[in-house]
Amino acid sequence: MNVPVFDLHCDTALGLLGKSMNEAGELKKNDLHIDLERASKLEAYCQCFACFTTPSMQEWAKVHPVVVFERELATIQREIDKNSDRIAIAYSPADIEENRKMGKMSAVLTIEGPAGFGFDPALLEDLHLIGFRITSLGWNEKNPLTGSHMTGGGLTDQGREFVKEAQRLGILIDVSHISDEGFWDIMEMTGAPVIATHSNSRSVYGASRNLTDDMFKAIVQTGGVAGYNFCAEFTAEKPTLEDSCDHICHFLEIDPSGKHIALGGDLDGITNMPEGFRGVQDYPIFADKLLARGVSESMIRDIFWNNALGVMERAVRNNQK
Repeated sequence: MNVPVFDLHCDTALGLLGKSMNEAGELKKNDLHIDLERASKLEAYCQCFACFTTPSMQEWAKVHPVVVFERELATIQREIDKNSDRIAIAYSPADIEENRKMGKMSAVLTIEGPAGFGFDPALLEDLHLIGFRITSLGWNEKNPLTGSHMTGGGLTDQGREFVKEAQRLGILIDVSHISDEGFWDIMEMTGAPVIATHSNSRSVYGASRNLTDDMFKAIVQTGGVAGYNFCAEFTAEKPTLEDSCDHICHFLEIDPSGKHIALGGDLDGITNMPEGFRGVQDYPIFADKLLARGVSESMIRDIFWNNALGVMERAVRNNQK
């Protein structure tokens, strides 16, 4: 079943930089999980490209996170420019739909871990002008904004300022990787939809990176979405695509409308994936599995495209109030 694919999270920008974090990989065709040649076979494609940084990069890669952030952004912009006949940066939901009408794929800029700009809320306005539309507050470490799912600890005063400023600008807050305490701190103060770009169900598989049922319900109440993550370690012991479907189907039990479930594959940010899924080219296979599990074609189209587009539209409307 070939349907439009709107994926809320990938680490392809970092993948293109290679192990040295200074290579010039090509988006058109490569050995990663995502390239344009494979993605062009989909009915339509919008990919959120994360610029991922963490303070520990300086230890394990000997590269400062600010430098990595700049290289990732430059890589995305360079590769989009080189392939402008196939893909374009999208700054709004309207851009995404216009690109689709023109037969082009869309790229949306996102932030995974604000270490690349010093966790500074004052820099979010400039990043929004560049095109960033989603931001997390961190990765697996404790930082000046919040604790993580690995460390625990809620939002700091700077973290609260960061959330307020991002939402003022219309940048969606992403709670993937955050601590449980930080999650609920955000929910107590949010004035806009909140999303988990790449997080699964903790009831289906008990990884700390996954969402509890109450967390998913809270995201639904904000008008947000949760994006399914193909990381094997967050799916099942030895996962197949049936296990992937289990996560989607469990969320559907909580949200029968199916309007708050999306895709966030984490492609090029993970090594192990469910058996039967190798990369962007296999999204139609996943759609077939869901169809066989009784999920309707219209709901699959919502999960694969409409819901992610819808939450971006709601963020824009919220920002215009």
